[in-house]
Amino acid sequence: MKTPALGPAERGEALARMADRELDVLVVGGGVVGAGTALDAATRGLETALVESRDWACGTSSRSSKLIHGGLRYLEMLDFALVREALKERGLLLERIAPHLVKPVPFLYPLRHRAWERLYAGSGVALYDAMSISSGHGRGRLPTHRHLSRRRALQVAPCLKKDALVGALQYYDAQMDDARYVATLARTAAKYGAQVANRARVVGFLREGERVVGARVHDLEQGGEFEVRARQVVNATGVWTDETQALIGERGQFHVRASKGIHLVVPKDRIHSTTGLILRTEKSVLFVIPWGRHWIVGTTDTDWDLDKAHPAASSADIDYLLEHVNEVLAVPLTRNDVEGVYAGLRPLLAGESDATSKLSREHTVAHPVPGLVVVAGGKYTTYRVMAKDAVDEAVHGLDRRVGPCVTEEIPLVGAVGYKALWNARERIGRQVGLHVARIEHLLNRYGSAVQEVLDLIAADPSLGKPLTGAEDYLRAEIVYGVSHEGARHLDDVLTRRTRISIETFDRGTRCAREAAELMAPVLGWGEDQTDREVQHYEKRVEAERESQRQPDDLTADAARLGAPDIIPL
Repeated sequence: MKTPALGPAERGEALARMADRELDVLVVGGGVVGAGTALDAATRGLETALVESRDWACGTSSRSSKLIHGGLRYLEMLDFALVREALKERGLLLERIAPHLVKPVPFLYPLRHRAWERLYAGSGVALYDAMSISSGHGRGRLPTHRHLSRRRALQVAPCLKKDALVGALQYYDAQMDDARYVATLARTAAKYGAQVANRARVVGFLREGERVVGARVHDLEQGGEFEVRARQVVNATGVWTDETQALIGERGQFHVRASKGIHLVVPKDRIHSTTGLILRTEKSVLFVIPWGRHWIVGTTDTDWDLDKAHPAASSADIDYLLEHVNEVLAVPLTRNDVEGVYAGLRPLLAGESDATSKLSREHTVAHPVPGLVVVAGGKYTTYRVMAKDAVDEAVHGLDRRVGPCVTEEIPLVGAVGYKALWNARERIGRQVGLHVARIEHLLNRYGSAVQEVLDLIAADPSLGKPLTGAEDYLRAEIVYGVSHEGARHLDDVLTRRTRISIETFDRGTRCAREAAELMAPVLGWGEDQTDREVQHYEKRVEAERESQRQPDDLTADAARLGAPDIIPL
């Protein structure tokens, strides 16, 4: 089965197709749950379309901690069902669905107290391992936990203060590039027949009496508004759930509250460790997560009721993370060590009563009016279960027999053949004239779809050179992000198809011009549009920097809004 590209021409064709026929399912929202729902529906044989008002994973799904995990802290809260479900999904993602994108990652938990804490925490991690094994999918190649003395822990993580621990536990979870995962999900949905289009905003719902029968969609790129008729519409818009519900003028059965979490990115050499760290804070936990040649430090957890499209990290947020991580680091981090900062919003369920407000990180599916399904809440790790539940609910509104969910058996684009190519990486490097480290980088981003990237280099060898100012990436990856992965603007490429915006001290401004010039021929930009893209990106970076100098959320939000979207919604 050929995998379609998500380039400009394919986007136009998808919009035309979804407008000229009645669909079984229209999914609104291109985050991980929406893209997963589109894949689930398409692989059940349903005529499916997916629309997203901005870019794939533009909201919460590109701004997470980038972990695929059961959630040790939920185990401490005795939420065994959520942890067991998440651990099963972790195993599936590691072993079958996306082994090229989801990777094991070790964490060290420093112990501050002697016998009782080792017994308490050790029992919890042992239960975590046992639940993973009992989930039916092994441990997804993950080692079991181990107990470490203080001496051994300091050998594994020399960055720690000697007086910050009396010993430690080490255990494993998994991580992924969240934005890349969603783009791959959307492309996999297209492979199985879904019509998918970003920069296509739902501006209203079509009604026949009480029933929702589709949506009015505005093409933000080419202009114009058109109707998409569907027998079932799924609202998978995350923190925008309430706003989307408001388009039908109905009171929701629950509400979604936004909780802000921020992360810092620092160079690898600033923290001397061979393992990630998990630290307790007075409110929750703090992670120090390996991320290529960097570390991600996060996260915070604070209410947010300001602009949802561009949540801003304030100076107070940054200070909070630095203060807490420095409690255990022998060489403290400073503001000057911070390469990147990003803020995201978690969609937390807030019901009409105390009982429903306790749902928190669990998810729920509702059918508020005929023809409309709403899915909200949940964790990134359990997106596939949320998608299954949403499609199950939508199927109730179809008057024909539909097969069960099969996404447990569906590898994402790039997964099939990945391990064989990984074993052949040195040979591939010799054949194409790239260092084996470059091939490893490409395989861990594209899997077996790497040949499409190499084909671009074969056609234009200049694309095999590193991008100036962001040398971890090849010039071909910028072109590929547009031609195959649906990027429409410079911000899409530097923020989500790559992570240059958080992995360089200049936040991507040094490479912005070169990247825009690589994108221009694929998107048909002239010199004026290319200049406009670069100027907008530079203004966005400056607005983010200014917001991070502000003392609180209100002033940070105002500063970030100083750089509007390149295409207003």
